[in-house]
Amino acid sequence: MKLSHRISNLTGGGSDGWGVFYRARAMKAAGTPVLELTIGEHDVLTDPAILDALHGAAKAGHTGYASVPGTPALRRAVAARIEARTGVPTGPENIIITAGGQAGLFAAHHAACDEGDRALYIDPYYATYPGTIRAVGAVPEVVAAPADRGFQPDLVALAKAAKGARSLLINSPNNPTGVIYSRATLEGIAKICQDEDMLLISDEVYDTQVWEGEHISPRALPGMADRTLVIGSMSKSHAMTGSRIGWICGPKEAIDTLITLSTHTTYGVPGYIQDAALFALEQGPALEEAVAAPFRRRRAISQDLLAGQNVVQAAPADGAMYTMLDIRATGLSGEAFAYKLLEDEHIAVMPGESFGQSAAGHIRVAMTIADDDYAKALSRLLAYVARMADQAA
Repeated sequence: MKLSHRISNLTGGGSDGWGVFYRARAMKAAGTPVLELTIGEHDVLTDPAILDALHGAAKAGHTGYASVPGTPALRRAVAARIEARTGVPTGPENIIITAGGQAGLFAAHHAACDEGDRALYIDPYYATYPGTIRAVGAVPEVVAAPADRGFQPDLVALAKAAKGARSLLINSPNNPTGVIYSRATLEGIAKICQDEDMLLISDEVYDTQVWEGEHISPRALPGMADRTLVIGSMSKSHAMTGSRIGWICGPKEAIDTLITLSTHTTYGVPGYIQDAALFALEQGPALEEAVAAPFRRRRAISQDLLAGQNVVQAAPADGAMYTMLDIRATGLSGEAFAYKLLEDEHIAVMPGESFGQSAAGHIRVAMTIADDDYAKALSRLLAYVARMADQAA
């Protein structure tokens, strides 16, 4: 069977970057205890009240075809939430409900790019970004946010790459680094997008996980509401990862075309899941803060442990559920270190190289296990780095 080049080449012919994760899962399946600090999955499951709402909606009969753009009530609720958080006038006509943030990224790039268009994204990046761009027939092109700049995008390099590009994908608060893009960075990005007539795709799924500073949605910057598509999701804010429900917020013209795309792809999101999402949003910020609280605590644990040593440097983890650690003192790449850590200490982390070359020599630590276990795992990890660094010296 001959498959299409587009689908066969989603990873660009290389690894998908998840080898350490797969190895850790295989070890666990074979009975080896492993402390997993890999994927961004909450250790606390979806709130039972949300599940009750989901079950109740299904039992009440909302199991047939749902409105393809999303139920009117959920679109209104998402629009109201965005307007309250950003100050930008937003109505249901600016919202389409998607099957999670990933489906939103896929659809947004379909709206932005034609076959062969250059689509920019920032390195470090979430692992699916380049594959998502390839999946719509566009050409992914990376722009660095170097470690020595605190993982803030290099605006000079971005302005150069933007010549002739069709779109730019950014993510703040950022996965994998935990960095929040500064106002100056976002204003620079906005100017470049306007100067070069680029469409901005802003992945904001971690907008409720802000520990220090402020999250600014670039859609709220002058002149950007008409050229920005914002990706949102219930996955991180409400621990609804498996429910697969998110949204795109953008200009009505773009949303109308995306509704047509949804008609030809997912045909909408199940109604009972939408009803559960509506119930979750109606609980207000208190529920979002409760979901975020464990990561705020573990960030403080990380800061305390990192302050007690001088070998490992950390990126400014001002948001999201991760901390990015510099392990170059060991003389190893992030990938080589992650495999050794897994084999020697049975602790699983993600290599920085899984997220691009700007994070080479780093590891991403997901703060996704219970506080005591997390503290023990990070303490052991830091001690292991120190031993490896002594051997490399």
